[in-house]
Amino acid sequence: MEKIIFQVPDSDETAEFYVIEQTRINGVNYILVTEEEDGDCDAFILKELSDSGEEASYEMVESEEELAYMSKIFASVMEDVDITM
Repeated sequence: MEKIIFQVPDSDETAEFYVIEQTRINGVNYILVTEEEDGDCDAFILKELSDSGEEASYEMVESEEELAYMSKIFASVMEDVDITM
């Protein structure tokens, strides 16, 4: 499982996540990440904001509609994982 480190904006802090799955919908990259590598834990859906050629920049999906839609997409891709909101 790939581990990625994010720089927290306007801070020296970092956040580490494990990438569970990724997909591209309507030209936008989304990743499903967790803070723990194994076991039951919270998961987050991140949306890529950067353009090609730039260093990747992501934000957490907060729109209820977009979150529900992307949760269904990731649940269908990952048959053995239960995603609840």
